Amino acid sequence: MTDEGTPAAPDQELAHCGFAALVGRPNVGKSTLLNALLGQKVSIVSPRPQTTRTRIHGVLTRPGMQIVFVDLPGIHANQPRAINRYMNRTALSSLADSDVNLFVIEALRWTEEDERALAELRAAGRPILLLINKVDRAQPRSRLLPFIAEISGKADFAQVVPLSALKRKNIDGLPDLIAGYLPESPLLYPAGQVTDASDSFMAAEIIREKLTRRLQEEVPYGLVVEIEGIGQAEDEPGKLIVQAAIWVERTGQKAIVIGKGGELLKEVGTAARLDLKRHFGRPVHLELWVKVREGWTDDEAALRKFGLEM
Repeated sequence: MTDEGTPAAPDQELAHCGFAALVGRPNVGKSTLLNALLGQKVSIVSPRPQTTRTRIHGVLTRPGMQIVFVDLPGIHANQPRAINRYMNRTALSSLADSDVNLFVIEALRWTEEDERALAELRAAGRPILLLINKVDRAQPRSRLLPFIAEISGKADFAQVVPLSALKRKNIDGLPDLIAGYLPESPLLYPAGQVTDASDSFMAAEIIREKLTRRLQEEVPYGLVVEIEGIGQAEDEPGKLIVQAAIWVERTGQKAIVIGKGGELLKEVGTAARLDLKRHFGRPVHLELWVKVREGWTDDEAALRKFGLEM
């Protein structure tokens, strides 16, 4: 990967190359699908809606094709704070720039947010592949085919694919299907590159994933992780030192993140360190601090500081 988060010089080989955006309301499984398609974790996953906050690129290269998947924040109707408005702007701005849009919905569930996302997709004027996720959970099964038929009639979808990202059901042929909607061009990224996200970005996301999975319902939406330092340990060759600040927006949240006697923060640190070790392929020493910035989720200056402002 490149530390600067920019594409390397493209190869000259011609292939079906382009951008495929994963679009939909929060919590339909877009990030899980991206990771399944790439065969490794690039986008963090949690059961909580709005886990993905910014645009994430995942690159899949196979003979004759290179698909740059764009994992986007979920499109949602309720925008009470600046961070919600930022996530919607991030998602909507990518639709017209993609070569094909992958509209991910949940089997047997259609909401006003799905309807809004579809309206934005139609307006973008790009081919739309309807991906109906979580078919393995669809109960009763007798409702699935009528549901697929009903939703398929809502737009002129280029393709309709029922699948399960979690169970990897019906996704093996998806890249070939997507590649058919991409133009021929030189490769956009070197063949071995899987993401253009920086090391600092990935480290921050891994730590935030562990926090989101461990914390109470309301706290994850009020925290952000900022990497304050990342580099080689001077006294231990091969070991990486990661120093991170966990920012919350209320003093009471700081105590929750730390936990009684520091236990919760210790648990999060251990889980994050192990995942960071797997990601970077070497031992990691992780240092965490919890800091307070009142109301940062509704503060444009704070969003810019944390890299969450377009």
